[in-house]
Amino acid sequence: MEWSPSFTRIARPDGDGQVYQVGHPVVDEFLEFVAGRARPNTVRAYAHDLKVFFQVVDKEPAEVTPADVMAFVTAQRQSRPGAERVVRISDGAGGLSSATIKRRLAAVSCLYGYLVIRGDAGVSANPVPRGLPTRRDRREVRGVPLVRGTRRLPRILEPGQVEALMASLRTQRDRAMVQAMLLGALRRCEVLDLRLGDLRLGEWRVLVANGKGGHQRIVPVSRTFFASVAAYMNDERPAEATTDRLFVVLKGPRRGQPLSAEGIDEILSGARARAGLVRGTCHELRHTCLTRLREAGMAIEALQIQAGHRSIASTRVYLHLADDWLADEYRRAAEAIEAQVSMGSER
Repeated sequence: MEWSPSFTRIARPDGDGQVYQVGHPVVDEFLEFVAGRARPNTVRAYAHDLKVFFQVVDKEPAEVTPADVMAFVTAQRQSRPGAERVVRISDGAGGLSSATIKRRLAAVSCLYGYLVIRGDAGVSANPVPRGLPTRRDRREVRGVPLVRGTRRLPRILEPGQVEALMASLRTQRDRAMVQAMLLGALRRCEVLDLRLGDLRLGEWRVLVANGKGGHQRIVPVSRTFFASVAAYMNDERPAEATTDRLFVVLKGPRRGQPLSAEGIDEILSGARARAGLVRGTCHELRHTCLTRLREAGMAIEALQIQAGHRSIASTRVYLHLADDWLADEYRRAAEAIEAQVSMGSER
């Protein structure tokens, strides 16, 4: 292979976002194409995953075969040198998780789907198999997935952990961002994308103008969040900030510029360390909010809208997290069954 895959991030000349590259013309053109259809986080993940893939297979894009893809899957499941005895607590396995491997395969498959449609890159078929044939019918198109994933329940914070995390935050800006996730169930990218005009003051609602998949929604958020935003705007937000993004950098050379994903992650990481917590990521804060809303009796359909889920199947996971709800539903049904059995025995 004549090129060396590398992850490069370049600021756009117009200052609107960033360009991600891995060093090969057709792959970089694919990333530029994806940038017009997906969120920046997706483009960044694609760039990183494609860099890893081509580092492992060590071939030009047009030379990759299904055998190379299968070898890549095997390599990703192996532990790193020197960490052979390190395993995940969740499943006792080494190497990368099934979710990470599936995500990387999805990026590779998307790249080759793009190259096949282009028709000028020397690629006539997608080397990523759609699945393994089954014994029942080997003519099936999809078959068994290459990587079998496990659907696990999201991790949430206990009330005491939430209090410790909130107490460890140092600014009103940080409190407002955490409250947007913890009280409004906003995603990290949705918090960072909030603009001044998205706040519906007096209605205690927020417009999520660029949600996952580009979908918009208006959701209610606690007045506590709006109080923290007001304190941040009055006391902390730089007066010289020219962006209409709500949350900006408060110190340093980027003062007044929009806060980045790395910035909010660094803020939460420091807060967790000060609070002595091992969990409390942006997504776990969102999971905590949705779980508590369901436990408090919020209808699953309303929860779906609040979360911004296109499919209610994604929302149903919070039914399993709300233990009290499940216990109450079971108890009610069990009592009805026992009453029927009792009445039948009396006859």
